[in-house]
Amino acid sequence: MDKIVKTVAQNKKAYHEYFVDDRFEAGLLLSGTEVKSVRKGSLNLKDSFCRVDGGELVVYGMHISPYENGNIFNRDPYRPRKLLMHKREIMRLFGLVGQKGYALVPLSVYFRGKWAKMEIGLCRGKKLYDKRDADAEKTAKREMDRAFKEGNR
Repeated sequence: MDKIVKTVAQNKKAYHEYFVDDRFEAGLLLSGTEVKSVRKGSLNLKDSFCRVDGGELVVYGMHISPYENGNIFNRDPYRPRKLLMHKREIMRLFGLVGQKGYALVPLSVYFRGKWAKMEIGLCRGKKLYDKRDADAEKTAKREMDRAFKEGNR
């Protein structure tokens, strides 16, 4: 039986800025008040990125708002947080990121059962003309759907 997946946050900017070549799932190491704040949905992935430091995968720039009832147990909202993956997977990612133009970008945070997970994308940066092409495709698809919907009336 598959566990229930509840998406908390998505990084829509990542899909605009990067081509996502591959996706990975990693556990998120959080303190107690951070988990409560994430369950409420008060986190931001907009300018976050991942890096391999000392054989460990770490996410930087992810903002988790302090929990209102957390008093002294609240942590710094922007502190680096460890991601939990197998050592072999981390070393594989480290090798891939070493190649030209690749980056590890957080795509979404969700709960699988009671565990906080993060989806990480192995991404290549888009050029300005790639972004324009993607916007043009999106606009054309929207107009086709609108015309199709009006034609069915």
